[in-house]
Amino acid sequence: MAEKSKILIIGATGHVGKLMVEASVKAGHATFALVRKSTVSDPVKGKLVENFSNSGVTVLYGDLHDHESLVKAIKQVDVVISTVGDEQKADQVKIIAAIKEAGNIKRFFPSEFISEIDVNHAVEPAKSILFEREATAPASDKVTILGDGNTKVIYNDDRDIATYTIKAVDDPRTLNKMLHFRLPKNIYTVNELVSLWEKKSGKTLERTYVPEEQLLKDIQGTPKEKEKTD
Repeated sequence: MAEKSKILIIGATGHVGKLMVEASVKAGHATFALVRKSTVSDPVKGKLVENFSNSGVTVLYGDLHDHESLVKAIKQVDVVISTVGDEQKADQVKIIAAIKEAGNIKRFFPSEFISEIDVNHAVEPAKSILFEREATAPASDKVTILGDGNTKVIYNDDRDIATYTIKAVDDPRTLNKMLHFRLPKNIYTVNELVSLWEKKSGKTLERTYVPEEQLLKDIQGTPKEKEKTD
């Protein structure tokens, strides 16, 4: 069996980054995490870095804007995975420049771990319904469903994304490919999900459906959409 690739994860203390580190370690890869020195003094992220070290991760100190530190870190591994946030995605050209100078990287995974739904430019009423951050539990009495609720939707947990990204590292079939995570058991309609929750909770929910025509009308009436037509 071929030796597993050594993996460097940039943005390791972020939400996706820490899951990627965990998945890499679990899969038996020599795992390296690039973090800023200032991260250590942060109460939460500092503890996370400590946990990385305790789990066998090699912690390297560097910065996306420090070319020399990037090159030094990259020369120690075979594969680079970037999990930087949206505000730093444009800066990934600096990672590419460092990879080119290092000259030893087999594969680079840019930070493109996204949903096929455009969550960054969602508008009302879909924004409140689909991307409500304040929800702490499933609906207990009523639920709003966009459309007829019969469209199949693929649901993925971020841990699944991390697991399958790591699986792709040494899989030649994935080279220079865009991967779509469509696990068969994760595909449901909204109506099916509501029914599953009703069965689990023992309660019947009041379902309110928003027809497509009404949804489109509401979207066109949002301030952002009006700005586009002015």
